[in-house]
Amino acid sequence: MLDRLSGKLGDLMRQIGGKAHISEKNIQDAINEIKIALLEADVNLRVVRRFVNQATEEALGEKVLRSVTPGQQFVKLLYDKMVALLGGESQGLALKGPDTQSVILLAGLQGSGKTTTAAKLALHLRGQGRRPLLVAADLVRPAAVQQLVVLGEKAGVEVHHEDVKDPVQVVRGALSRARKEQFDTVIVDTSGRLQADEALMAELVRIRDAASPVEVLLVADAMTGQNAVDIAREFDARVTLTGVILTKFDSDTRGGAALSVKSITGKPIKFVGVGEKLDGLEAFHPERIASRILGMGDVVSLVEKAQATMEQGEAERLQDKLASETFTLEDMLDQYRRMRKMGSIQSIMEMIPGLKGTGAEEKIDEQGMKREEAIILSMTRKERRNYRIIGPKRRTRIARGSGTSVFEVNRFLKKFEKTCLMMKKMSKNSKYQAQVLSQLGGS
Repeated sequence: MLDRLSGKLGDLMRQIGGKAHISEKNIQDAINEIKIALLEADVNLRVVRRFVNQATEEALGEKVLRSVTPGQQFVKLLYDKMVALLGGESQGLALKGPDTQSVILLAGLQGSGKTTTAAKLALHLRGQGRRPLLVAADLVRPAAVQQLVVLGEKAGVEVHHEDVKDPVQVVRGALSRARKEQFDTVIVDTSGRLQADEALMAELVRIRDAASPVEVLLVADAMTGQNAVDIAREFDARVTLTGVILTKFDSDTRGGAALSVKSITGKPIKFVGVGEKLDGLEAFHPERIASRILGMGDVVSLVEKAQATMEQGEAERLQDKLASETFTLEDMLDQYRRMRKMGSIQSIMEMIPGLKGTGAEEKIDEQGMKREEAIILSMTRKERRNYRIIGPKRRTRIARGSGTSVFEVNRFLKKFEKTCLMMKKMSKNSKYQAQVLSQLGGS
């Protein structure tokens, strides 16, 4: 995400962050580079000017120039300014308690991804223990209702829809059903509309008045850059937005929308869409995004993703398997699948401090991992549990089934054997260290 901007600023931070001494010229040159990078990222001109002026004023002060570590102080200054630009503290949904009904109204242009986002948001809230009801109030786009029904089934969430032509009537019916069936959150998917379309904007106002939502969220395509900011301003003037959800955030190489929305509209970005799958919705944390933009990684998000795919008990069982040489190809297949749930290799590498822009992500062969997964899938369960029984004939069959060669199968099995030996040593060393520390602590 924000690849172009992150690449330029990350390189700059690495250059200046390691300097033991910096001059006013160093700072001016760096800030000029930042200014160019922000403008190329389609950030609003007024936002860029404000950012540059404030950063210049503070960077040329005694705190940076006379610091023991001026390079690091300058990086810290830019990080703080970037966090402020992105909205400061993260702001979640202002939902009422589970015993009270909360309504979330989604609005936006046609094609911004409202319907998919509605289902993603419902799945996200269901994972937090809430009981959401999706409302199909987009009666303009053909098959919009059916699309939401299908997505609702995938997310395991009920969808309210009616065979009528008035979306306000659908919303009122949904609210009545929610009260009767004790749904604590109602998510209303509305039809896409241009901010200049007076009739449709008036309809949106009527829907808002009927729903009395606690959240009115604009769903905007991050790829539209500064246009997303203009759209947010227009919708806010009519229905009073409480926040923004940026879709296609993982595809936005520029970052203009993310870096301009809060400063220009005063409305926080609450979520970002990353990927097409229903679990591809992330809470927006300004401090984490700023850290990624400046090439400083995002360890907190990485840990959260890892925890979401593996419980602590599972991690301990995996460590025991490695230590006792009972780690199998089935276990390796399971780890590949868990990694895929965390996202692409590139997205994971972005979160590891110091790796972004070093070329380390290019050294990891993601296609090679897919071939290895295909090799494992072409094995029988007995072979996965005991790779030692895989002789020449079996290797030929596995190569044919996986679309690879016998050479690749042989190489993979050797790699697996070496991995098991290495992980066994690492696991035993960590256990030995833990025992020593516990003995020292008890003495």
